[in-house]
Amino acid sequence: MAGVPAAPASRQPAAGAPPRIGLALAGGGPLGAIYEIGALCALEEAVQGLELDALDGYVGVSAGGIIAAALANGITVRQLCSSFIEGEGPRSELIRPTLFIRPAWGEYLRRLAALPGLAAQAGLGYLFDRHSLLAALERLGSALPTGLFSNAPLEAQLRRVLAAPGRSNDFRRLPRRLVVVATDLDTGAAAPFGLPGWDHVPISEAVAASAALPGLFPPRAIGGRWYVDGALKKTLHARVLLDMGLDLVLCLNPLVPFDASLPGRHRVLGSAQQRIPKLVHGGLPLVLSQTFRTLIHSRLELGLQGYRHSHPDTDIVLFEPDHHDPELFLANLFGYSQRRALAEHAYQRTRADLRSRRTLLSALLARHGLALDHAVLDDPTRRLLRRRRRALPGQGQAARTLARLDEVLDDLERTLAAA
Repeated sequence: MAGVPAAPASRQPAAGAPPRIGLALAGGGPLGAIYEIGALCALEEAVQGLELDALDGYVGVSAGGIIAAALANGITVRQLCSSFIEGEGPRSELIRPTLFIRPAWGEYLRRLAALPGLAAQAGLGYLFDRHSLLAALERLGSALPTGLFSNAPLEAQLRRVLAAPGRSNDFRRLPRRLVVVATDLDTGAAAPFGLPGWDHVPISEAVAASAALPGLFPPRAIGGRWYVDGALKKTLHARVLLDMGLDLVLCLNPLVPFDASLPGRHRVLGSAQQRIPKLVHGGLPLVLSQTFRTLIHSRLELGLQGYRHSHPDTDIVLFEPDHHDPELFLANLFGYSQRRALAEHAYQRTRADLRSRRTLLSALLARHGLALDHAVLDDPTRRLLRRRRRALPGQGQAARTLARLDEVLDDLERTLAAA
């Protein structure tokens, strides 16, 4: 797992004042939500004084918007894990990944109903101008659905979850700032639902709009305008929190490009080298996945560089999967059956990341009244989920010892580089 803490901030919380902390969550479909839940559970356990459901501000994009909305409503990360990962709890509380893959029957029927009229227009256009066959066929493109899956089930379930006592589906009634970002389809501008002027929209509607990835989900209509995935504009939208003058902003990004070069120190990934020595061997799905991840990650890197210049008084810490880790890269973006294994993997890799950066992170967190719990981090028996899964090949004592050595070496390298 790779993460980059910002340079030391010049401002520290006033004596006796609690640190003002925010959380920025990127998207990534159900897979992204699974990663973020596992990583957040590891963070909350390992950082003393960190209560992720009681922070000062949250911003979420796409699947990250679901988690941000839950945390801002006081739902703990462990409750999210029970609901989303383990499928436990009251039926009204469950947010299953299968909510993302309900066919958009209404969209199919509307487009199908328009097909006869469009075909007639295309035919007449071709009769009057025989040199425009391509233009005539383009008219038929309007009959194609704008999305394969419906986001209505997700919106309805989230509305039920937020209707429970002590929660709210109204941005204005939350005790802390929540912003869910979508993109206006007709202008390409960001739509920061939750900020003044945008906070009248129900939270569940804003989340459904933010998660409407073009091609997979139809655009969401709100107030006479159409909205799609907020990641089209930016990956994180962390500036919303930075402009609040927070002391510390934690950022999670689930999707990173995969580095297939596999340096020698990443011994645990040797099996992946045999499966995909080159990404091109994986065909179009892997090529497209790598392209998409590379585009959004390069944009994230540029954004973080800009944030550290424009907001030097705020510490920014990024958590994301290791670029050499094939587990999340090879997983199905809408995978459900492997959610337990993937969440456990994200949990353990985040713990490893914290250990490999413990020197720098300890100093950074101390500026905000927080501290790493080294006993928790170094406990080899800690797990996210109760039920034990079958040990994977190469996960014996020797592999664990080598992995811990890698973490210590990484920590030393980062400390020397910072010095």
